[in-house]
Amino acid sequence: MRNLLIAIVCVLFVLMLGVNLYFRAKVLRAYRVLVRNRVDFTPAQIFSSQRVEDEIIPEYPAQAAAIRQFSGYLQRSIKMTTVLMALITAFGGILMWYRHEV
Repeated sequence: MRNLLIAIVCVLFVLMLGVNLYFRAKVLRAYRVLVRNRVDFTPAQIFSSQRVEDEIIPEYPAQAAAIRQFSGYLQRSIKMTTVLMALITAFGGILMWYRHEV
């Protein structure tokens, strides 16, 4: 059981690292497009889908797709990393509990 938990924690860690690198590349690519076109926004705007649609897109309609991509990738990356961190923490806690059993 202990080896299985260690394997699960290791796989989740590698998965989190892979997801992080994948979305980092996607976010940076979309961000480069926005910087080249001088799109200005605040973090509060980019993390709210409604504010993106109401405040940023009307100002920069030509960059609407890039803005939506950037916002979506960033939000998805944070959500996936949060879930994976919670799983790693949970399995790590279970592993620590089993350590005292053996």
